[in-house]
Amino acid sequence: MSWWITTRSNKSLSRQAGPEGSGPPPHCHPWDESFCVVSGNIAFGVGDKDMVAEPGTLVHLPAGTMHWFRFGVGGGEMIPMTSREAASRFFTDVDRAISPEAPDTPKLVEVANQHELMVAAPPG
Repeated sequence: MSWWITTRSNKSLSRQAGPEGSGPPPHCHPWDESFCVVSGNIAFGVGDKDMVAEPGTLVHLPAGTMHWFRFGVGGGEMIPMTSREAASRFFTDVDRAISPEAPDTPKLVEVANQHELMVAAPPG
């Protein structure tokens, strides 16, 4: 993440960029989250539905919604917007602890557990 803004109303905006194939495992958290895709194509899974979001697409997820995303060919960039300051603390900790080029899922789960975020168990 290159920057993060938190307002007095606890709404937060950030810039999130990732290399091709990177993104979190299925997860949910107690804050609303929206993503505005700026560049590249980004695949989103929400519940049992998948979609590919192109630049200009806004994806909104209410608090508690199980979701994931993957940056497409050539990577991408989006502007996440969240409804709670707790989200900014989580993303700051993830940015410090985990490289998007070499994700460490057990470390991600450890950080997630510290921030009221639930990571889904892998299939199988």
